[in-house]
Order: sequence, then structure tokens, then C-alpha cells
Amino acid sequence: MNNRRLLPALPVATGLVAALLTGCDVSTDSTSSHLVVGMSDSVLSVDPASGYDPGSWVVFNNVFQSLLSFPRGSTEPQPEAAQECSFIDEDTKVYKCILKDGLKFSNGDPLEADDVKFTFDRMLRINDPNGPSVMFQALKRVETPDRKTVVFRLKSPDATFPSKIASGAGSIVGRRQYDPGSLRKDSRAIGSGPYKLDSFDNREAVFSVNDNYKGTAKINNKGIVLRFFNGDQVAFKRALLRGDVDVAYRGLQAPDIADIGLHGKKQGLDVVEGTGVEVQHLVFNLKDPVVGHLAVRKAIAYLLDRDDLIKSVYHDTAVPLYSTIPTGIVGHSAAFFDLYGSTPSKKAAAEALANAGFLEKVRLTLWSTPTRYGASTDAELASIAQQLNASGLFQADVKSVKFEQYEKDILADKYGVYVKAWVPDYPDADNFTAPFFGPGNVLSNNYRNSTIIQKIIPSTAAERNRRKTEDQYRRLQTIVAEDLPMLPVWQSKQYVVVQKAVRGYEYCLDASTVFRFWELYNA
Repeated sequence: MNNRRLLPALPVATGLVAALLTGCDVSTDSTSSHLVVGMSDSVLSVDPASGYDPGSWVVFNNVFQSLLSFPRGSTEPQPEAAQECSFIDEDTKVYKCILKDGLKFSNGDPLEADDVKFTFDRMLRINDPNGPSVMFQALKRVETPDRKTVVFRLKSPDATFPSKIASGAGSIVGRRQYDPGSLRKDSRAIGSGPYKLDSFDNREAVFSVNDNYKGTAKINNKGIVLRFFNGDQVAFKRALLRGDVDVAYRGLQAPDIADIGLHGKKQGLDVVEGTGVEVQHLVFNLKDPVVGHLAVRKAIAYLLDRDDLIKSVYHDTAVPLYSTIPTGIVGHSAAFFDLYGSTPSKKAAAEALANAGFLEKVRLTLWSTPTRYGASTDAELASIAQQLNASGLFQADVKSVKFEQYEKDILADKYGVYVKAWVPDYPDADNFTAPFFGPGNVLSNNYRNSTIIQKIIPSTAAERNRRKTEDQYRRLQTIVAEDLPMLPVWQSKQYVVVQKAVRGYEYCLDASTVFRFWELYNA
């Protein structure tokens, strides 16, 4: 999230599987006052040096503090464990934070500047492939001139650094409780956030209020039980309808959300829609002998009917996406709409192919994996293949494989067209562009544009006033729309389904993607 945000089915951190299978049972009596939140995602690690997936960050955002955090409804990071933070140079290469007084971890240990340094040094030293260290490759070193002061020195300018440390990747751990060179081998998590993690197994995690917490969150409940359905969406819906779940977050199938929206009030359920910034793209491998031709990629762009796809497969739980940067994020434009339109054009597609010498049907395989991208992914790809074939210009089919094989084959350049989904680490256009089109290119599609890599990404990264990056990001999106290394398909809507007595859920759904346990309560 991956990269966490490419939503892979990552392996659980070393030692955690055993801890999950032997986790202690939780007495119903001890949690009778707790609200129950359900989700179909798994929590792949409770160690912030490893977890880089949506489920793990739900835990991190509630158990750990970061120096900064995203207030409800805001994409601008504000002080959390820090009293204040700021760049102290013009080049955005030196960032300084002063900690609040009296910070403590849930076990009573003091939280000091050395713990912050320890956290980032540990993350980079471990460099877990399933962890967030990839976000901090520009971090040169962390200095602690005194017990309350932390100074980050960067290798290159990065105005988005405050957003990075405000995310789950900035979760602070204590130097007295974590090994500096290896991940925890148990299922314990000791942080300074609003909640303590009391127990954790493969069925549920139980959280109680952390009395040592000193931060900005106002806690409105006595605790939370986070119940895992591990991809079993049928069981998830059944538990919700029985009243065993108070809040359903992440993982209900689109038809179930639509059905509950129509009939749920009779059973005391409300469907609540919020801002969503998860996106999905078709990715084109530019080394592929078929889609390596720009004309083929253009023909697909001209033929894709996003509206029909979203209606027939996703039951209007998403919206069409015509950009690499979604709506709601500074820098968004509709470059793909401008170039290829929203209404399918067989004429434009045929002209693009004919001008490039394609006079027969183009044979194409679309590759899918539902393991992590959701049960609807195969149906979505089948619908796209049907759209292409209906034009008479393509002979497309769909193949679906397990995620582990899927990722290996992508890296081996075995696929021409495949699907990728992305949930941002932080709500900034940088996180929807640099990972895809920068030096690291997590899409693994052999795309490189020197203007984007050498000029646009460095200049936007250095700009503190994010509003001033809009023109550059629009330019980037136009270049990508013209080169077509990928084709945006949809942007999610965020949903929770709640029992009628639950309140506070409206503060859990915004572009920051932070699910705030402390906002929830029963009326």
C-alpha cells in the first residue's frame, strides 16, 4: 500500500502468522460496550516498519501517533505528537519538529526525540519489502539536538515530506520496546495514539482507550472491536444484517451496497457515502508486441465505455476517471476526457488502427486478479473485453490468475494489458504521479518520460505552496494521456454501512483515507 497502495496480497510479516493463529480469545463481557467495526481486508502487520496495506494502516492510525496528522475533512497535515513543525531552509531539505511536553506510550514509557529518530532509522535499516521505507528514500538522516527536537535532513527537496510523516508510515514506536534491526515476532503494538491494542488474532482486534494519550483526537467511545472477514463478503453482509457489526467499512460487494441502500432502512441500516480517492487503471506494457504500439492503446482509449462499466459491474459505487490524479486532489484535470472523450467512438478507434497499418482484428488478452482487487475485477475486465470485441476491431479475451503469479508475470513482461488499483499514502498529487511515472515506476510497464522524471516531478516536489503545482501537474497529465502508458478507469466512492444508532461516521470518510475510530459512538 506496494506498496500498500497498489493493494497487493502481501505476505504477513515474519512471525505474525503464528501469533494470529494462537491469539487469545476475547470475552464478550469485556467488550460489550465496544463498537464493532467490520472489514473484509486483513491486517497484514501490526509493526509499522512492515505494514503497508489498508488494513494495517487502520490499526496504525488509531494505535500510534505521528508527528503530524490529517484533521477530519482536511488534506493539510497539522501537529499531532509535535507541538510545531516547519521547513527551516528555502530548499525544503531540512524539516524540524518540536515535540509536545509529557508524551507517553501506552505502557508508560516517555516519548522523546530519540524515539522518533529510532523509528525512522529502524524502518530504513529493516527496509522490509512489504513496508513503507520506500516512501523515505530521500531521507538522509535524522538528528536530535535535544530531547524534544527532531531534525530531518533530506537528500533532495520534498515539500510533501510533512504529508508523508503524517501518514501511517510516520507511526512512532519506542526504542525501549522495538528491536532496532528486526520486526516484532508477536502481535503486540505499543504506541502513543488514542487506543491501545489489547488483543489481535485472525478473527478480530480489540482496542481500548489509551489513558496516556496526549493529542488532538477527542475520543467518543470506550473501545472498538475490529472484526476481520478476510475476503468473505457473504459472511460480512450476513453479520451486518444480523446486527453483529455496528459499522461496515471496506469490502462489501458493490451489489450488496446498492441493495442495502435500497432496502436497508427497514433493518435499521444506513448507507453513507463519502469522498473516495482509490483509483483503478488499465496498465499497458510498452514492451509488448501488441499494445507497445500507441495506435492500439489509442483505440482502446477511444472504445472504453466507463459509464456502462460502472453501472453494470459496480452499480454506481464508483465514478468515471479521466485523469491520473483523482477529483478532490489539487492538480486534477480531465486530460483523457479531452483527448478521447467520454462516449465510445468506433470511428476514431478504427482510424487510429488503420493509420498505423492494423487492417485485421487486434488480438489481445486482458489480465486480471481478483485476489486483492476485489471480486468484481474479473467481471470488469470481461466487460471491457466485450466492449472492445463489439467494435469489430479487437479479438480480446480475459485471463485471471492468483496475485502471487500475477505480480511475477508482470515483472517478467509476460502481460500486455493488466489492471492495477491504488489507494494513496497521503492526499497529494505527488502520490498519484511520482510512484507511477518517476524512477521507481511501481506499475512495472517500462514507461519513461524524461520531461516528467527530470523536470516536472522534481519541481513539483520542491514547491511548498501546493496550489502552485497545478499547472505542472496538468502538463504531466496531458503528457501521460498522449503517451498512454496507462488508462484511468474509475475512482471509488467511499462507503460505510452503519446501524441506525451509530454517529460520527461522517468524520471517517474523507480524502485522507484515515478511518478515525475515536469519532464513532452510539446515540
